[in-house]
Amino acid sequence: MADQIKIKIISPDRIFYEDEVDLIVISTTEGEMGLLYDHEPVTGIIDTTVVLIRKGEEEKRAAIHGGFVEVQPTSVTILADSSEWPDEIDVERAEESKKRAKQRLIDSNASNLNITRANIALQKALNRIEASKYRK
Repeated sequence: MADQIKIKIISPDRIFYEDEVDLIVISTTEGEMGLLYDHEPVTGIIDTTVVLIRKGEEEKRAAIHGGFVEVQPTSVTILADSSEWPDEIDVERAEESKKRAKQRLIDSNASNLNITRANIALQKALNRIEASKYRK
């Protein structure tokens, strides 16, 4: 059996996930990263993304909304702004958030700050909707 990499995902309100796994796939502002045991040390800023965690035949996915990742040869630490398992996501609420954000983007009177906030809200809503597709 191949060596496994330790992963720890920490959100402000909890240790979201901690285990030894075979593979982690996450998107950063620099692009998608596939992380295996003995990976080169690196740090990065996490995009709003659905993280993939594979252990043996089992795959888990979770919505991660921003944060930082630190990769060492034997471990990965993710400090997430927020994180949710697919079954924790209220899809109806995410759909409503998506609609509100799109409407704010259409509003020609919106300030730059409101446009930025609307874009962030839209990305989070879309990420939640995507992650919810992996409910078991």
